[in-house]
Amino acid sequence: MARILLIDDDEAGRQMAAFNLSGAGHRVDEAPEGRSGLAAFERMHHQLVITDLKMPELSGIDVTREIQRRAADVPVLVISAFGSIDTAVEAMKAGAHDFVLKPFSRDQLLMAVDKALQHSELARENRELRRKLLGVERPIVYRSAAFAERIARADRVAASSAAVLISGESGTGKELFARRIHARSKRGEAPFVVVNCAAVPDTLIEAELFGHEKGAFTGAERARPGRFRQADGGTLFLDEVAELPPPAQSKLLRVLQEGQVDVLGADRPVRVDVRIIAATNRDLPREIDAGSFREDLYFRLNVIEIDLPPLRSRPQDIPELVRHCAAEIAPERDIVISESLLELLVGRRWPGNVRELRNAVERMTILAPDDTLRATDLPPERGERGGGPARRSGGVDWPDLPPEGFSLLDLEKGVIERALAMKRGNMSETARYLRIPRHILVYRIEKYGIAKLPKA
Repeated sequence: MARILLIDDDEAGRQMAAFNLSGAGHRVDEAPEGRSGLAAFERMHHQLVITDLKMPELSGIDVTREIQRRAADVPVLVISAFGSIDTAVEAMKAGAHDFVLKPFSRDQLLMAVDKALQHSELARENRELRRKLLGVERPIVYRSAAFAERIARADRVAASSAAVLISGESGTGKELFARRIHARSKRGEAPFVVVNCAAVPDTLIEAELFGHEKGAFTGAERARPGRFRQADGGTLFLDEVAELPPPAQSKLLRVLQEGQVDVLGADRPVRVDVRIIAATNRDLPREIDAGSFREDLYFRLNVIEIDLPPLRSRPQDIPELVRHCAAEIAPERDIVISESLLELLVGRRWPGNVRELRNAVERMTILAPDDTLRATDLPPERGERGGGPARRSGGVDWPDLPPEGFSLLDLEKGVIERALAMKRGNMSETARYLRIPRHILVYRIEKYGIAKLPKA
């Protein structure tokens, strides 16, 4: 059954349609006019939108166009008591899946809804098959609610052409998210081109991005199209975008504004159609304040932001990640992860995030004497992130406190989440591990809104 958004200024008709849809098992959100309907669509993920044609301010055609702009994979049914061939054709041109005349019976409504949902599911399955064949997307392994929320956001923005800024520490999976957004977009069969801005010398970055003609500068023995033209029709992923030098930032801004690139040595600019997804492990607002990143470019790149949490704040994902990495690294072996090893892995901070975790699993898999990975196989933990020496207090090695300060409440919440994950959701064992009464643990879990893990 689907979640459906029903937009109609006829209250009696809307309530009757909502009653029939709910009776068929669908979940229905209602809106009395177009603007509140679009606001509801932005807040919640809907599989289908039903909109009246004639409404104040925004018409059903306007709503349809806006829904298609935001999420082209969501079908729209336009309903109206003022039907004609011209209005039906206009609705279809705007992107509507079907046009249904009022008054309609319960069976007519449900038949149109089922047809639209079946068509949408078939289109989704076809896209999934094409994505697998193209091989751009990579699996994202997670259990945590925090990552599920980011996945849902990425899938929601995929259907649009808006620029996306993915922020997060190194190793959190920014490129995986960029690949997912591209693969699930209308550009999914077009090129996905990656540029690591930190790996290209400042003197070559403009030629790398925008291309050059033969003889444009010393050493340019042949023409080069540049990454923008290679990505034409598809997506350009700018990894570590904060590393771009100021001249390249200015030219990138112009490309985003004008939709054309200035090729070194060419007589005229070349038009390109490229979606930009950028990623950074830096605090860009702070870089703007420091004068090293353009504020206008930041706003162009940051139409939609997805911030990826570090691995230490989602320890419940670690067991699944470990098993996935082991299976990927040694598919021919049936690797077993011991419980004692999992407890140690969940308890670590992983400053290098998933990349560091994968490296540890790869090392253990290669060096283990058999197909079981044990706690004794785990390599020593490297120094805490930030380089500060650890200080021992209360039997725990603590890193130096950051000079900018931090939230004590966030620290307590993070410790409880990590302990719960370590003890596989067992409340009594977690309480004993934290040396607090069980009812205090329950109180703090409810206080912080921590999701309880199912017991292993």
